[in-house]
Amino acid sequence: MEDSEKIMNTGQQSPKTAAKSKDQMLSGAAWRTGADMIGKILGVIYIIPWYAWMGRFGNEANSLFSMGYNIYALFLLISTVGIPAAIAREVARYNTLDDPNMAYRLVRQMLGVMLVLGIVASGLMFFLAGPLSALVGGKDSADLIPVMKSLALAVLIFPSMSVIRGYFQGLNQVKAYAMSQLLEQIVRVIWMLAATFAIMKLGSHNWQNAVTQSTLAAFIGMLGSYAVLFYYLQKSGNLNKLINPGPVKSKINALEIFRSTLHTAIPFIVIGSAIQIFKIIDNSTFMNMMPWVTNYSHNELLVLMSYFSANTDKLTMVLLGVALTLGSVSDPLITEHYVQGNRRELATLVGYNFQLYVGFMLPAVIGMSLLTKPIYTIFYQIPSGLQSSLFVFAILQTFLLGLYMIVYPPLTVMDHKRLAMRIFTLTLVIKLVLQVPMILIFHTYGPLLATTVSFLVGVFLFIRKLHELTHFSIKNTVRGIQGATLLTGFMAIVVIIVEIILGFIFGKSPGRIASVFIAAIAGGAGFYTYLWFAAKLGLLEKWFGLRGLSLRRKLHI
Repeated sequence: MEDSEKIMNTGQQSPKTAAKSKDQMLSGAAWRTGADMIGKILGVIYIIPWYAWMGRFGNEANSLFSMGYNIYALFLLISTVGIPAAIAREVARYNTLDDPNMAYRLVRQMLGVMLVLGIVASGLMFFLAGPLSALVGGKDSADLIPVMKSLALAVLIFPSMSVIRGYFQGLNQVKAYAMSQLLEQIVRVIWMLAATFAIMKLGSHNWQNAVTQSTLAAFIGMLGSYAVLFYYLQKSGNLNKLINPGPVKSKINALEIFRSTLHTAIPFIVIGSAIQIFKIIDNSTFMNMMPWVTNYSHNELLVLMSYFSANTDKLTMVLLGVALTLGSVSDPLITEHYVQGNRRELATLVGYNFQLYVGFMLPAVIGMSLLTKPIYTIFYQIPSGLQSSLFVFAILQTFLLGLYMIVYPPLTVMDHKRLAMRIFTLTLVIKLVLQVPMILIFHTYGPLLATTVSFLVGVFLFIRKLHELTHFSIKNTVRGIQGATLLTGFMAIVVIIVEIILGFIFGKSPGRIASVFIAAIAGGAGFYTYLWFAAKLGLLEKWFGLRGLSLRRKLHI
């Protein structure tokens, strides 16, 4: 009761305090968004020199890198189990209750728990490197073992690092959080490129060793991140308080928080890792099943896998990251309206979420598909017919995968976790049933086809249940989607015309520099066309409110 009163009293802020809180939130959002954007850009740009320095082994290297990272990403999800968000929530709570020492004790205890979890997860990945490599890489996968072991080092320290990030998030000191993420990416990319250049241009030219050093960069980057976090802890004076916290007013059990968080987070982890799990299934089945029906060597299979998976993933993951961001922004609002019983607002929000997603993602995937040749040339090489068609397939499929990322969270936050788990399970079963026959019949197209069919079923079931729960207006939603589709059509016409004109200037097989100009000019023309029509039809204001109006004024439309 006393705690509740304190929280209620703290909620009665003066206008000055409320303005300060708003400024903190806007500042934090700016830091987080800026760091995330720069990190994503670095995560794409590094591919150009890295792939080029790998020479004729670029595709094999990218596949080896990707196979290791798919397993690694799954281990990261499992090893953190939603703890950073829980830490942030509890730290904010105890600071609100004027018991900061309890927050310090909580963080110190959770550091111990997550350190143990990191050791366990890292040990499993390290000692199971052989079996895991054989699972995802086929029988001739000895070159994947050192990659797995190098990534196990990053798994060792990530869980404890995530606790400190959660602590800063709970204090709303987002600058420290954002800077740690940014420096992690910068250090990682520098190590990757420096090591790859040293090995492939100055040293042994062993591309497998270069890939291992590139994956070891994840661990080196996290060391840089840790250094930033400790710097901010020391600068703020919180490091000594974490080591020696004072007397507390409350009681807490870190293991109990861990257990309750685990119980809550498991559905989110399992359902949210669907794309990662499907990628691992693709790796393991393709590399193990293709030798049954073809005479391709291990390295030739790595090349083929880079065509439909590794090469496309580096670019499509940026789009999926935006889809995840769109979903995460709406989740708290959906939760709020659901808890308060505001069914009308809930229905409006869900329908608006679909329109906003289509308004962003549809032109993005269509634009990338139309500019496949210059984009692929910029990052990799002039694509063959097979490379181009697989790239287009994967890009278009991203629309479906991104849609999945925004339709499952509302069910979980609306207390329908079991149903969401059942839909995910059905999606996974369909994938497993179709995977092998699709590969045996369609080869490189097989994994993409199996994923597409399974996610179509899953997304349909999620949307149908969302409609049953919220009764969002299908008519209004479809009308908004039709608007985005029409604008995308106009955009596509402009991109095609500009690309044809530039083709006369730069020739049929433009190199990397020419492809940059083609992608920038044709893509820019298409993007402006989309914004211009969206502004004229009033869709910018509908999607983005006052920000859309501001954008319209800046574009003088």
